[in-house]
Amino acid sequence: MLTFVLVIVAAFCAVQAIRASRLLIAAIWLAGVSALVALLLYLFGAREVAVIELSVGAGLVTVLFVFAISMAGEDLTVLPSIMPRWLALALVSVALVLLALLALPLSEQPAAAEGTFGTMLWQDRGADVLVQIVLIFAGVLGVLGILADEKQAAAEPVENETPAELAAALEPEKELA
Repeated sequence: MLTFVLVIVAAFCAVQAIRASRLLIAAIWLAGVSALVALLLYLFGAREVAVIELSVGAGLVTVLFVFAISMAGEDLTVLPSIMPRWLALALVSVALVLLALLALPLSEQPAAAEGTFGTMLWQDRGADVLVQIVLIFAGVLGVLGILADEKQAAAEPVENETPAELAAALEPEKELA
């Protein structure tokens, strides 16, 4: 029952992420989907995958989305849809049916051998954890590098240019016919 409720709430968050008119709100809804999927993975017994999904999917990716949106700004112009609505609904329906088939237990499966979380994390999946740590640090360093470049560009003095030179630099080049 709990699994069914979590799947329904995750699907609701996914629909809200698609329907959100602001990118920041959509990123928050997407983080909710990722957190709920991590909880589902944990309940299904894939504890290592759940930890990675929570830290990378709900953590790092959300931070990078929010950072990229704040850097680029939100363009509120509405773009035309590139996919017909009926096709989008059909694809979502197929995805939900496949998710239901994978989530519902069709037969009893033998339980996996249980160990402590620390043993599974550091001995059985030590390489995965180290790769995840490297990816998180690389993401953080990338964001810091972007911020440092921006601060350096803002601190550099602007050369003395006349208004005509500034206007010429901003105008697109005209084609010669």
